[in-house]
Amino acid sequence: MTPPQGQTKLQLANTQDYRERYANSVQMRVSLWDFFLLFGTVNQTAPDAVTIQNFQGVYLSPPQAKALSNLLQQNLKQYEAAFGEIHLEAQSPGEIIQ
Repeated sequence: MTPPQGQTKLQLANTQDYRERYANSVQMRVSLWDFFLLFGTVNQTAPDAVTIQNFQGVYLSPPQAKALSNLLQQNLKQYEAAFGEIHLEAQSPGEIIQ
C-alpha cells in the first residue's frame, strides 16, 4: 500500500552497536544549544550512602527535547489513566528529583 501523498514513509533500523539498558536515574544539563541527558543506575550502598553509576549520555536539540517532553507527557497521561496516578517521593526544598 502506498502512503498518502504528502506523508513520508518512516523506516526504523537498529545500528550494530544498539543496546537497551535500564535506568532509574536521569540527570540533565542545559545549554543554549542543547539538552544533555545522563542516564544511570542508583545503588544504595549503605543506609546513608547512594551511588549513581552513569552509563550513557545523550544530547538533544531544544526542539527534539520539547518533542520528547510532549511524548512523555502524553504517554504518562495514558499510563496513569490505565494504572493510576504515579506519586513521586517527597523531596527536601531545592532537592532535585532523580
